[in-house]
Amino acid sequence: MKKKELQGVKEIARRANVTIATVDRVIHNRTGVSDKTREKINKIIEELNYQPNMLARRLASGKIIKLAVLIPSATEETEFWDAPLRGIQRANTEISQYGLQVDLFFFDLSDQQSFVKQANAILESSADGIVLAPMFINEAREFTATCDTKGIPYVFIDSTIPDQKNLSYIGPPLFQSGYLAGKLSTYALRENSQLLVVNIATAIDSYTYKETEEGFRAYFAEHHKSYPILRVDSHQTDEQSVFRNLQPLFEANPAIDVLFVTNSRSFLVARFLEKLNLKQKPLLIGYDLIKENAKYLDNGLIDFLICHQPEDQGYRSIMTLYQLLIFSKSIEKEQYMPIDIVMRENQAFYRN
Repeated sequence: MKKKELQGVKEIARRANVTIATVDRVIHNRTGVSDKTREKINKIIEELNYQPNMLARRLASGKIIKLAVLIPSATEETEFWDAPLRGIQRANTEISQYGLQVDLFFFDLSDQQSFVKQANAILESSADGIVLAPMFINEAREFTATCDTKGIPYVFIDSTIPDQKNLSYIGPPLFQSGYLAGKLSTYALRENSQLLVVNIATAIDSYTYKETEEGFRAYFAEHHKSYPILRVDSHQTDEQSVFRNLQPLFEANPAIDVLFVTNSRSFLVARFLEKLNLKQKPLLIGYDLIKENAKYLDNGLIDFLICHQPEDQGYRSIMTLYQLLIFSKSIEKEQYMPIDIVMRENQAFYRN
């Protein structure tokens, strides 16, 4: 320890009436200290605003801490993932000087095996911490079970799986986000209105879509509004398949006044409405201010986009692992992002 740092530890030990070795155990989150003593020491550390010079020790050790990121690759349909990637890269720029290395692994959202392949590659890379978008539930469970066995901490980003040993979940409060979409729907509802929930994804069984839709339906249940809520799942995400799934629903249900798209593919539904050229356009609610969605928000085909600051999700995910692995800080299990409502009138001022 440097002289200045040793003086700080001595003062903590003096105030807590313990040995310097006991303080050192608490600072480095080691065992052998009672909960009562640990709590007492941590309180004194907080009062003194003591910051151990762990970064200097890290650099002196010469060891590289490897973080792995497993997220979907960005395409036109999945452009959303550009924003978390920017946040991850921003965090990497800040921490790389302290002996941390961020390795990127991308999977195809339409191909479960690409997820498995990349997950296996991460395990072979001997990562010390992992950022994970668990879009394929079964495959993600198998991967995280192996991480648990190996003692590798992992953070879920943007979507989550319940009852897992993840260090943290960083993303939207899914149920509340869907609930808000339900409330926004009331702007367009009439006495005989119908609503349509549109899930456009290969992994429809994702916990994200289930929780979001449950929140949407809960709003109407709690407010005693008995409007029919229809649902369509499009497991194929190309434009032609989406149109083919929507067409018969609109032909059979002319009173659809609200469309709620549960992910960032709202622009595909907007294109469908553009093609129909209806006299009375339904209210369209979706997620994420990606380029194609912004275009249809601007021309009025999309009415509301719900956003959850995806770039900051990526940034926080890396910094969370950094705080754990470098400073042994306690981490919140859920780090919920704000729920932002973007409309044509404010989209120019919104930072994703």
